[in-house]
Amino acid sequence: MALNNLVKPDNSTFKKKRVGRGQGSGMGKTASRGANGQKSRTGYSRKRGFEGGQQPLQRRLPKVGFTTKIVKPYVININKITKIAELDEITLENIKKIHKIKNSVTKVKLIGTGAKELASKIKDERVVTSGQK
Repeated sequence: MALNNLVKPDNSTFKKKRVGRGQGSGMGKTASRGANGQKSRTGYSRKRGFEGGQQPLQRRLPKVGFTTKIVKPYVININKITKIAELDEITLENIKKIHKIKNSVTKVKLIGTGAKELASKIKDERVVTSGQK
């Protein structure tokens, strides 16, 4: 098998640009860095996300990705939904039968005038009234 027919592809090899080696090279004087300024100096490095003093994009956008572990209770005003006050035993299941609540709700808080008097009827720790925790 002859190896003399190997040809390098076009533009596969090129000479490295040697900057700052005199005017005759075409890359002398400023060494292709333009005129004066911070970017023309040696050792220049810009911080990630730096936008020339403008507020960077990562600081302009809102924070995303945190959800609190504290579950806030679903609040029901018993002055508006009076059927809850008429129940013998107040549990989360009984409230869901009377009032339309999402299945994802795990805690309910009863508020309104007379909500504290319902504390004796509550038989579920997932249901609290105003004044309780």
